Order: sequence, then C-alpha cells, then structure tokens
Amino acid sequence: MATKRLEGLNVVLVIAPDQFRDEELTTPQKAFIEEGAKVIVASTRLGEAKGMLGATANVDVVVSNLHADQIDCLVVVGGMGSPEYLWEDHNLHNLLKNLNSQGKVLAAICLSGAVLARAGILSGKQATVYPMPESLKALKDGHVNYVQSPVVQDGRIITADGPPAAQEFAETIIKELAKVKV
Repeated sequence: MATKRLEGLNVVLVIAPDQFRDEELTTPQKAFIEEGAKVIVASTRLGEAKGMLGATANVDVVVSNLHADQIDCLVVVGGMGSPEYLWEDHNLHNLLKNLNSQGKVLAAICLSGAVLARAGILSGKQATVYPMPESLKALKDGHVNYVQSPVVQDGRIITADGPPAAQEFAETIIKELAKVKV
C-alpha cells in the first residue's frame, strides 16, 4: 500500500456559512482525506453551512478559535457567500497573515482569492480569481499580478478561478503540502 502523502498534516477549509460553492469544498476535502490529512471545516459561525447547489457541511470550528501553529494548510473556499462573509473577516485576515509569516501553504478558489488579497498577503504575487469586477478590483487594490488561468501557484500560495479547476487546485495543494512533510 502506498504511503499517504498528507498523513499527519492538518488542513483547514474555510467556508461561508451560506452560499459556499459545493464542489470547491467537497472536491479538495475528499482528495485531502484520501491522502491522509486531518481536514477541519471552519466558518464564521458554528452549525450547518449551506452550499449554493444544495450541499451542507458541518462546521467544526469558528475561524476566531483557530491557531496558526496547529495548521499546515488553510484553504478558503469560494462561492457567492464569500464576499458577504469572508472578504472582510478580520479574524480570517489575521490568521492568514500569521500562517503566511510561518511559511504555511495557503490557498483560495473562486471569489475567495479576494480574501487573500484583502488580507495583504498577495502583494507583488501572481494569483487568479473568479473574474467579477469586485474580485478583480480586490486583486488590483492588493497589488496582485492577476493571471487568467485555472490554477496559479506563487511560492506556497495557490489560487484557482472556480469550480472547473477544483480537482487541479486540490492536486496542486497536495503536491505542495507533500514537500512540507518531507
């Protein structure tokens, strides 16, 4: 049996409590679990979160209770709820800054690329986002070099532009996390 590439690593998936994008949560979540990671679902409130396409997810922890030293990777899931619940979440921004300063793997998909930009950790870096005027403005305001591509990796930061990129996004994160484990 092959060794699981993420055995012993903690991966946090942050979702909006309402209107997260289903496959942007479930595709990476399944891939990370299959590779042996402990996956934690976080949001701005506890309870059941609702996806745009009808999926539900149980929230394990609120973002404000997460500690950077216990996380190997943080992924911000997209969807229409991201601008409302995550873009301006200062607890999430502070956590992302702490994780970034520790050299942890950070990732965001779809509209949530704007969360990383607004947290100030994408300045001067290449990234992608689901292209809407508001998300593109967030990248521009964050001094990000926008790349129109399904998945973009710049160092330990990985971004993806939306649902069709979810599998490639998950694989890119797994490959980067596997380097951390060595």
